[in-house]
Amino acid sequence: MTTLSPENSLSARQSASFILGLHPFVRTEAWKFLTGYFSWQSSQDERLTVDSVRRKNYKALCQMYEKIQPLLENLHRNFIETRNNIAHDIQKLYDKDPLGNVLIDKKRLEKILLLSYVCNTQAEYQQGFHEMVMLFQLMVEHDHETFWLFQFFLQKTEHSCVINIGVGKNLDMLSTLITFLDPMFAEHLKGKGAGAVQSLFPWFCFCFQRAFKSFDDVWRLWEVLLTGKPCRNFQVLVAYSMLQMVREQVLQESMGGDDILLACNNLIDLDADELISAACVVYAELIQKDVPQTLKDFFL
Repeated sequence: MTTLSPENSLSARQSASFILGLHPFVRTEAWKFLTGYFSWQSSQDERLTVDSVRRKNYKALCQMYEKIQPLLENLHRNFIETRNNIAHDIQKLYDKDPLGNVLIDKKRLEKILLLSYVCNTQAEYQQGFHEMVMLFQLMVEHDHETFWLFQFFLQKTEHSCVINIGVGKNLDMLSTLITFLDPMFAEHLKGKGAGAVQSLFPWFCFCFQRAFKSFDDVWRLWEVLLTGKPCRNFQVLVAYSMLQMVREQVLQESMGGDDILLACNNLIDLDADELISAACVVYAELIQKDVPQTLKDFFL
């Protein structure tokens, strides 16, 4: 790749991440490039400088938060409610591995989530963020890395997991995709199965992490989303592929909306590579057709 131009070198690295996945030994550092924490073209010295700046900026945000916290408590009712929701969600997290070793620091996790809520006005706290940030905390050593990786991840994935930004759009485009590729299934979902697709919002809010058998599988899918390959908004093709797993059962048993949702919720312990491959097959099918402009604008 050193013989390629910077633009082609970047594309090659992203393609390698997409096709092969990342080895666990390099994941921590590679994620800093995939998210935009570091530039692909940066030198070692430049990366040390950038990391130092991000550490200082995080410390400054923490100091700002400490100063304005009393004001937030007195004037913003939503702040107290959100802080209580964060504390409640974190308390439910299982923080030990099978051997009883502590995996995460819940106090540090709570601080990062509160800071993100206060500083990122685009992405207000929602259930699911606590589990997402936990995975970032497991990946890196320092709090400033966890905080910035989460922010960059949201930006790089176009806030697709945020309820008031991307989730509704994802659900609408999922319905449009089903109508285009699978009219028979779409007809059932609009009739007896009405409401089932719109009820699948947790898939997007949790970025599919509850569907997989391991953290490595979750990271594997998220890495693909970060590459932007084979297309934008790949998460909707993933959701479509998961729905296809229950399609035959839904049609044979003429399931209603609640039963469809139950069948979808039972899709657990999935293999990331198999699901990514299935979604790529859907993409290959899609681009061979005369795609409606709405889908073209969304994916291509």
